[in-house]
Amino acid sequence: MGKINLPVTGSGYYEIRLESIGGLGANLCGKMLGELGVKYLDFNSASFSSYGSEKTGTPVKGFIRYCDKEKEIRVHSPVITPNLLAVFHQALLREGSVWEGCNEDTKAIIAIEEGQETGGIEVPDNLNACYVIKAQRIAMETHARINVVMLGAMARVMGFVDLEDVNQICADTLGKKYPDALKGNLEGIKRGYEEVRKAVGKGQEADLSRQEMEAGNSGKTDTAEKKERVGGNKEKGVLTKEKPAVKWGYDTAPIGGINPEFGNTVATDLSPSRQGYIPLFIKERCINCGRCDSTCPDMVFQFAPGEYRGQKMMVNQGLDYYHCKGCLRCVDVCPVNALVRGVEAEHPDKEYFLPNKDLQRMPDYYTKSGPDGYVTSESYLTEKRMEGGEV
Repeated sequence: MGKINLPVTGSGYYEIRLESIGGLGANLCGKMLGELGVKYLDFNSASFSSYGSEKTGTPVKGFIRYCDKEKEIRVHSPVITPNLLAVFHQALLREGSVWEGCNEDTKAIIAIEEGQETGGIEVPDNLNACYVIKAQRIAMETHARINVVMLGAMARVMGFVDLEDVNQICADTLGKKYPDALKGNLEGIKRGYEEVRKAVGKGQEADLSRQEMEAGNSGKTDTAEKKERVGGNKEKGVLTKEKPAVKWGYDTAPIGGINPEFGNTVATDLSPSRQGYIPLFIKERCINCGRCDSTCPDMVFQFAPGEYRGQKMMVNQGLDYYHCKGCLRCVDVCPVNALVRGVEAEHPDKEYFLPNKDLQRMPDYYTKSGPDGYVTSESYLTEKRMEGGEV
């Protein structure tokens, strides 16, 4: 391969930011991108991730930088103004912080769910381009992981990465440890590369043209073309919105820097971390042994006093799918097949879906935060503690 004309910006680096949820593989994807730059693109590269101790179901960010071999990478802080932004799940767009730092040099790839319209995606109006990929569907059909599907899509959108090099870095990373899974993951990369689409209007997608790929390789794009790619013509009213304001910062943080919006999975909807499968409850088979509740890491199963075969005991009433991340441990331990694996898209109305009233999600409900208090707002300015229970 000849020398690649890397489309760097003012920082002197080509920068990539991954926005993901723990369990979708963004950390490994970032490592593979970093190694790809060094081993097969003849770049200097650096990559690292940021995530909390909670891991699965909580926010994960990945940061990758490329530069020419002659230049050293002396910046090791998070990527603020990415050339490429990859959003691993559409649910992350609910947080405006995903778009922070994006500008006219930024291309974005969004993993959308099956059946979702691109017209429902709102992006800043100053993006270079926006692309979509049905990563979860492809991963399920190819028995791959979402991260390799996104890797293939990113390679296509970057414009200077060959599919063969991406396949090779995948083989280097997974071939020895998971040889049986390699074939499916390579197919996932291929389909991600081929099926990524440009969002050009409300509910519309378009194939990526050769001209567009060449523009991505040179790093130069006509201003009018940029507007067309993201629906920048405001008269059409598609895919655009003003850049969101930063939620937290020096001017907006509480005195002392204390963030009263404590983080825990009890107050979080974990459903976006699922990868297409859920446990389905067949109540008539259940013997109420409680093994599912013992193995579940997220308090999904709702047991209550009841009667089973003439004896009073704790009886399984259903599942709180808000807190289920789809690990399927319960399916593995159930001795009577009362829990079976199901494709979530085939079960939009989940039977025995029983939200736990004491673990309700914010902001839909009041969330219990202590023995005698309830959080009543997402803002520290309006939050109130009500003694003794409900407002």
